[in-house]
Amino acid sequence: MSENAISIRSMNKYYGGFHALKNIDFDVSKGEKVVICGPSGSGKSTLIRCINRLEEHQSGTIEVNGTPLDDNVDNIDEIRREAGMVFQNFNLFPHMTILENCTLAPTLVRKQSRDEAEENAMTYLERVKIPEQAHKYPGELSGGQQQRVAIARALCMAPEIMLFDEPTSALDPEMISEVLDVMVGLAQEGMTMVCVTHEMGFARQVADRVVFMDDGEIIEQAPPDQFFDNPQNERTKTFLSQIVGHQ
Repeated sequence: MSENAISIRSMNKYYGGFHALKNIDFDVSKGEKVVICGPSGSGKSTLIRCINRLEEHQSGTIEVNGTPLDDNVDNIDEIRREAGMVFQNFNLFPHMTILENCTLAPTLVRKQSRDEAEENAMTYLERVKIPEQAHKYPGELSGGQQQRVAIARALCMAPEIMLFDEPTSALDPEMISEVLDVMVGLAQEGMTMVCVTHEMGFARQVADRVVFMDDGEIIEQAPPDQFFDNPQNERTKTFLSQIVGHQ
């Protein structure tokens, strides 16, 4: 059994003639928390979306929990079951209640009974501190509440890995901490996490490793203390001076 939750080798991604990801080598150990940061357009969201085939890579290999990510639909389905995804813009179904949003995939994909799925959903809604919102619709909730629902919805599938694609960037400042608090809790429980974010305080607190990307490449990666206090690459230093100055 592989000790890596995620293993990527020599992976390239193109959009037409644009080389979006360049020869990416990237491993995440089971239980590891990795934060990916970098300027807009650096490829960080594309990388995380390639991990569960929301974006298709053109060359190289990706394995998730030992399962190769290729054109085999069964493998893609298996990886999507094991890797929960939380998006920037929540991606909740607006015409379904919060509870229905959380039980849809477990009943369809995990083949849970409705009673079991609803019981699990309420457990996770309590975990993200909004069980009282179960019978409301997404449009009735604040952005922070909707993002907490999105996390609960992903957890309802009992994933081995959680992928976060800028989960706080669409939120008003006062709502960011309520989402980060949930993510910190997950990290403390040992969840394998890969998070694209500009929340550097979160990275310092939670990450085992911080990865800096620029122009489709991984430029530098290190434990948080080393990454923030002694960055080696000039591009990393420039990025940190810009982002830390605004936080």
